[in-house]
Amino acid sequence: MYDEDGRQYLDCINNVAHVGHCHPDIVRAAHEQNQLLNTNSRYLHDNLVDYAERLSKTLPEKLCVFYFLNSGSEANDLALRLARQYTKHEDVIVLDHAYHGHLTSLIDISPYKFRNLGGQKEWVHVAPVPDTYRGLYREDHEDSVTAYANEVKNIIEQAHGRGRKIAAFFVESLPSVGGQIIPPAGYFQKVAEHVHKAGGVFVADEIQVGFGRVGKHFWAFQLQGEDFIPDIVTMGKPIGNGHPIACVATTKEIAEAFAATGVEYFNTFGGNPVSCAIGLAVLDVIEKEHLQARATEVGNFLMKLLKEQKTKHPIIGDVRGSGLFIGVDLIKDQAERTPATAEAEYLITRLKGEYILLSTDGPGRNVLKFKPPMCFSMEDAKFVVDTIDNLLTGMEKEHVNQQKPSTCST
Repeated sequence: MYDEDGRQYLDCINNVAHVGHCHPDIVRAAHEQNQLLNTNSRYLHDNLVDYAERLSKTLPEKLCVFYFLNSGSEANDLALRLARQYTKHEDVIVLDHAYHGHLTSLIDISPYKFRNLGGQKEWVHVAPVPDTYRGLYREDHEDSVTAYANEVKNIIEQAHGRGRKIAAFFVESLPSVGGQIIPPAGYFQKVAEHVHKAGGVFVADEIQVGFGRVGKHFWAFQLQGEDFIPDIVTMGKPIGNGHPIACVATTKEIAEAFAATGVEYFNTFGGNPVSCAIGLAVLDVIEKEHLQARATEVGNFLMKLLKEQKTKHPIIGDVRGSGLFIGVDLIKDQAERTPATAEAEYLITRLKGEYILLSTDGPGRNVLKFKPPMCFSMEDAKFVVDTIDNLLTGMEKEHVNQQKPSTCST
């Protein structure tokens, strides 16, 4: 990226410009379709069908009905409506610190927001984040997967005891605002079992992490294993490389229950010809430039470099991630793992001075988050880690100097 004075910045956080800022193929696709036709979705266009078919090839066969919208918030709001209509239930279970969008309905299911606003609604239930580094059940627990899933089971039982019924378990496939968390494999399966038994559905929010970012798979929920398939998947942010487009994918049964209300779902601009042309172009670039494989290769290299820094700098408590979704947990001490909030803020400010854009997340705002455009290179990875190394070394020297007793001569 460049500022108004032409200074170049390395972007390590923009997961919206998924295949790169102003990618010529995306710009061209938008321009060419704009010259032909753009109109509202009352008018049928081949791009809509072509795009749905292309997306369907990336998903399990069960997820075969697509709704196109204009933002991730719209997508999650629709997912909530689908879940409630299908189950005839109201309540939603979410993870602590979760963020699912800016609409009123989504702030209600986003602890990250509602804790600072109107508070928790009666129909919202909050489960602990399956964080094996600083959560309730850590890496030394004999079975953290079952322990975290049982927390959801207990929430369901308590809700039933109050006469409430669960419509959905709503989760980011990789919690981002919660601190770049990688849920342990098998957690989703066990949670889905409890939720389905209660008559609810499982919603996987892929808005931050979909479209090949995790490297091994096209969708982050697939990290849980081939035997896991959500009932609803929501998409946004990277889907249009900066253009406003979003999508909800679900099953035929859920879609039919939604249609049975007799009230059509209509979105004026959702799935318009230009948006779908851009969506198709994004998929083309991911495939043509092998960006999913690149996420694995560059992500593994970046993780390796960061883990090397962990052995050198005690402030780095944990390095976790998959592909180009990586979190670096900064701590004040190894025993308590106290979030190094001030140090994290100082570091990202200093990085900006070095023309590197990085940010923090997590409840303690102490987790460095890496979600760069997928064109991020090995050279970029080495440059940013070398710079972090130099800055941390300087911070450590400054700390040592501050600890030295002052001397005075007479």
